[in-house]
Amino acid sequence: MRYQTEITINLPREQVIRLFDNPDNMPKWMKGLVYFETFEGEAGQPGAKSKLKFEMGKRKIEMVETIIKRDLPDEFTGSYETQGVYNEVKNEFQEIDAQHTLYRTEHYFRFDSWGMRAMAFLMPGAFKKQSRQYLEDFKSFAEAEAHA
Repeated sequence: MRYQTEITINLPREQVIRLFDNPDNMPKWMKGLVYFETFEGEAGQPGAKSKLKFEMGKRKIEMVETIIKRDLPDEFTGSYETQGVYNEVKNEFQEIDAQHTLYRTEHYFRFDSWGMRAMAFLMPGAFKKQSRQYLEDFKSFAEAEAHA
C-alpha cells in the first residue's frame, strides 16, 4: 500500500526542521509514544536503529526505526518495523515562502502476516487517517512551540 499526505505549516522551513529534528520533541506530537532510544549507530544518522514504544489505550506497540536517508532540510526517510508490518516514510519539507512550509509524507506499507494484510485491505483508511493525524499533531505542536 502506498499513499501521500501533506500539510502546510505556518512557520519558516528552518524552524520546522529544528523542531522535527529534535527527538525530545517526538512525545509532544506523537500521541502514545512513551519510549525512544537509539541502540545502534549514530543517533539521527543513516543506518541508526532506534526502539520506539507506544501505548494506545490497552494496546502496546514496539517498533524499530531505521534511518534510511537524512538530507535535511529537504528529506528524512526512515523505516518502521513491527509484528508483521514494514512501513517506510519519506518526509519532505518544501519552502512555500518565508513564513510557510509544505510538509509532505510518502508512505509505503508491506504486510507480512495474513491478519495485517486483511486489515489493510478492509480498512486502508485507518492507516491514512493515522498518518494524517500525525501531520496535524506536528503542525499544532510546531506552531504553538514557535509562538510560546
